[in-house]
Amino acid sequence: MTSVAEARRPAGRPATDRAAWFLVLPALIPILLLSVGPLLYGLLLAFTDAQSGRTAATRWIGGLNFQDLLHDTLFWESFRIGLVWAVGVTLPQFLLALGLALLLDQDLRLRWAARALAIVPWAMPEVVVGIMWRVVYNPDAGVLNETLRHLALGGGRDWLSGLGTALPAVIVVGVWAGLPQTTVALLAGLQNTPRELHEAAAVDGAGAWRRFRTVTWPALRPVALAITALNLIWNFNSFALVYVLTNGGPGGKTRLPMLFAYEEAFRYGQFGYAAAMGCVMVAVIAILLAVFLAARLRGGDDT
Repeated sequence: MTSVAEARRPAGRPATDRAAWFLVLPALIPILLLSVGPLLYGLLLAFTDAQSGRTAATRWIGGLNFQDLLHDTLFWESFRIGLVWAVGVTLPQFLLALGLALLLDQDLRLRWAARALAIVPWAMPEVVVGIMWRVVYNPDAGVLNETLRHLALGGGRDWLSGLGTALPAVIVVGVWAGLPQTTVALLAGLQNTPRELHEAAAVDGAGAWRRFRTVTWPALRPVALAITALNLIWNFNSFALVYVLTNGGPGGKTRLPMLFAYEEAFRYGQFGYAAAMGCVMVAVIAILLAVFLAARLRGGDDT
């Protein structure tokens, strides 16, 4: 025999679904307007010859922009630089953040102050970070060169203008600027690891390295995987920090793909071509991330 609650459930469910959609809409509408909408418009723009300042109507040209990209050596060089930048920032960032998170997880005096200081770079806008590090790298009176002079290690080098030093100097800034959020994520993962497991491993005679390998790292692996993937995306899509530091110079040595697309769109007015670049960047980084995540997850299942 059907109960009164079961009899009412089918009639009440549509109203419940409508109420759920009504609660989701305030968060869904900005995503559709500010993320999905521009993404679809950029995809459509990539198949046109849209340019700034032209009087003729924009025409549909199919995949011509993508064909031109295949032979654009400057774009693929910027893509290579972008991958070097993304990996060169993400890996040191993760290793340093892991060490800092392990340190901040210890029962230290003034630990709260150290944690507060660790997130200071996170609170600074990228433009401010770029301006500050331009002062540090200043060839005449920068902190770095002055320190090297006092240590009798030379000095006077223009770090951001040298062909061999510009990209490493910018990578150092990227690592410093992105260290706090990685540290916070890993510290949260460490604090969610049951202390009883560490105590049991210590009682069994496990040293610090063995406890990290058998207790800490397995619990931390999902957080590490997620933050590494996100950092790879964020770093590859960097714009403001490198734009302020070097504007893609010298000689294009720090011209990331986002900077290249920006120049094509807003310096040369090739909106359709720049949109095609954006589509290629999204597709390639999605493929690389899929391969990376599949490999990491498969490796996690085997251990």
